[in-house]
Amino acid sequence: MQPGEPEKPRGGAAIRTTGLSLSYGALRALDSLDLEVPRGVLFALLGPNGAGKSTTIGILTTLLAQSAGEARVAGWDVVRQPREVRRSMGVVFQDVSLDDRLTTRENLELHAAMHGIPGSDRARRIRERLEAVGLASTANQRVRTLSGGMKRRLEIARALLHEPEIVILDEPTVGLDPQTRRSVWDQLASIAASRERTVFVSTHYMDEAERCDDIAIVDHGKLVARGSPAELVAHTGGERLVVRCEDDARTSAAARGLGWRVTPGDGQKKGALIIEGQRPEAMLAQLAQAGAGIREAEIVRPTLEDVFVELTGRGLRDVHDEEAGRHAAMRTNLRARGR
Repeated sequence: MQPGEPEKPRGGAAIRTTGLSLSYGALRALDSLDLEVPRGVLFALLGPNGAGKSTTIGILTTLLAQSAGEARVAGWDVVRQPREVRRSMGVVFQDVSLDDRLTTRENLELHAAMHGIPGSDRARRIRERLEAVGLASTANQRVRTLSGGMKRRLEIARALLHEPEIVILDEPTVGLDPQTRRSVWDQLASIAASRERTVFVSTHYMDEAERCDDIAIVDHGKLVARGSPAELVAHTGGERLVVRCEDDARTSAAARGLGWRVTPGDGQKKGALIIEGQRPEAMLAQLAQAGAGIREAEIVRPTLEDVFVELTGRGLRDVHDEEAGRHAAMRTNLRARGR
């Protein structure tokens, strides 16, 4: 610790927000968000477009100022101690923020200089990080020649170069092909596996969230659910019986007469009935005995996507992100100022 620097907080959560709120005119982007992320986990902030994910990350990374509440990163207050917050984290934004006129190595050298990494240690760290993300052979290539997936991996290497306690990634795989998405998530899982760093990721992809230790689902700026993937799936209840029938009205009447819940299917289950109430095998046997006229039947186990849709609704969202331009402008300004 340098003379005059505040003493580093000890223990506690990696990230904590209390009553965190932010409004843009009539738009309530965040609404009293209380969130605590333990140290050393792979954590996902999951939600539909416009739910408040990017706004939360904007505040945690000191790019946005909250209207109310408090946020701490690695124990540091994002308003009173922004410099310490930025030193404690590595960030990968949704939009690529590399200098494509520079080479891969030069981008990392610039980041190392901004974070005060000693020259004697700089070359070793850059070499190790490029090797870790499979980009050692591109060290002298200009970034503009790299694919989208290679740029994302380079951004992850850059975020880790100054050895932060916390790595924050905002929708890191948007626009990437399936193979590259998998490669990026393999990298994140590897980072988190050591439990030396906290990895905080915002996403709206269910398969990505399922790879995380801990998930918070947000909607309309509020926390609506929290837990491990298994705990959240348990929220939806047990297995369901999905049937296609000769006469939906007759089957529905038989099922309801036995005290079960019946709902019409949608999407791929359109035209089917979803029946809940007991073990699917037992319900199927009783419906067959009742002569319900079932033509097809399958047992469906709930998924994280079922939880997500149940909690956030089924309607499509075309959300105008009112803070997007402001957010992007601030990122550019901060990079220009070397923060």
